[in-house]
Amino acid sequence: MRWSLILMCSVIASSLFAQDLYKIRVERKEGFINKKGAVVIPNSFDKAYNFKEDLAKIKSGSRYGFINKSGRTVVPVQYAKVSGFSEGLSAVKNDGKWFFIDKTGAKKIDVICNFAYPFHEGLARIQVGTLFGFINTSGVIVIKPQFEGAYDFSEGKARVRKGDKWGFIDLKGTLVIKPIYDFVRDFSEGLAVFRVGNERMGKWGFIDKTGQVIVKAQFDKVFPFSEGRALVRFGDFKNGKFGYVDKEGKIVVEPQFDSAYHFSEGLANVAIGVGSDRKWGYVDVAGKVVVAKQFSKPSDFMNGLALVRIGDVKTGTEGYIDKTGKFVWKK
Repeated sequence: MRWSLILMCSVIASSLFAQDLYKIRVERKEGFINKKGAVVIPNSFDKAYNFKEDLAKIKSGSRYGFINKSGRTVVPVQYAKVSGFSEGLSAVKNDGKWFFIDKTGAKKIDVICNFAYPFHEGLARIQVGTLFGFINTSGVIVIKPQFEGAYDFSEGKARVRKGDKWGFIDLKGTLVIKPIYDFVRDFSEGLAVFRVGNERMGKWGFIDKTGQVIVKAQFDKVFPFSEGRALVRFGDFKNGKFGYVDKEGKIVVEPQFDSAYHFSEGLANVAIGVGSDRKWGYVDVAGKVVVAKQFSKPSDFMNGLALVRIGDVKTGTEGYIDKTGKFVWKK
């Protein structure tokens, strides 16, 4: 009987921690619901963030901590800044000092820097003065601070800035793509966005991990690939239209939207109209409308649900929809 009870409790706990949870905000407090729209963690936090690695960052007053999926505080609300967990560690700051903690809240790495960022692919970005470098999980600086700008590693490469030009380094800190571009974005699905010229008048294209241009700079704005599609803009910020291209730069969804975002779980949120007349809906990878344009505020689908709003902030309806556009929870 005793072992049956232990097994039952273990199954319940495993089921609880395996479920997807979604953040809600009601009466200026935040909590979480499950996929069926049932409240699992009551809205009791000043601010809550999506779960990462089974822990969610929460804020009470001006301090941060972490809860698990049962709502239990596992890292006390005591830090001035936290990054969120990535690869089992979170950067935190207290009393002007940065360090990394594990999921029990134990201090694992001390680091002397002005700012510390999450671990990605075994390395964490740090800022020392005005320069950026990287440390490993032992806290050893493996790529010394030398770059005027840097981002986290993605697919084995990190974008870095030397002077006013951008390139890429590998995990050893070697410049594998020389800093010759006016701007770049992270590698995603094997390709990285690059820009030649300034933000307003420049053109955008894609390079591979050897630095070879795969899609020449021809677009007025480009975003990273997601699910085999990249969001591109034709025309200027005010009057341009958004569509999607494949990895050869061929248009697969005609530029027709006044605003749009990348694909997530097979759907992308797209909009027609400007200002208060703008309405958002969702299309599939072929550009077919799956959820009609009706929302004033969209978000990406995450584990089957997307947070949306119909109407304005004060009187509108906000909640989560499934991929048919049906509300599973709303306030």
